[in-house]
Amino acid sequence: MTLETVFEDLRDLFTPFQAWAELVSDTPTRYHLDTHEVRARDGYRTAFGGVAIGKRYVSVHLMPLYVHPDLLDGVSPALRRRMQGKSCFNFRSVDPDLRPELAALVRQCAARFASDGRLKPEA
Repeated sequence: MTLETVFEDLRDLFTPFQAWAELVSDTPTRYHLDTHEVRARDGYRTAFGGVAIGKRYVSVHLMPLYVHPDLLDGVSPALRRRMQGKSCFNFRSVDPDLRPELAALVRQCAARFASDGRLKPEA
């Protein structure tokens, strides 16, 4: 499995929420969504998350985990081993056992940021 294949698979976890957010980047190596919330101090939008290809792995970023660490309650040890920092997961391949759990976590993060008013679900 190539990193490009891993990227495309993990990118698909975020595309359902593209309409809820601001698309910042959609290239063959980087997919990034921001929230609608503009931070007062610097004028930038708060990040929601995305996927990026690095040199040796594909990173999945989920900023709601940084803001709401309780979203990690119940995350399996196997998925936690993929964590780098507070809101990033690294993958060289997509484990078919972990993908559904990661997909559920992305959905939970989107729902939490929607309830915070940071994401705007389609009507």
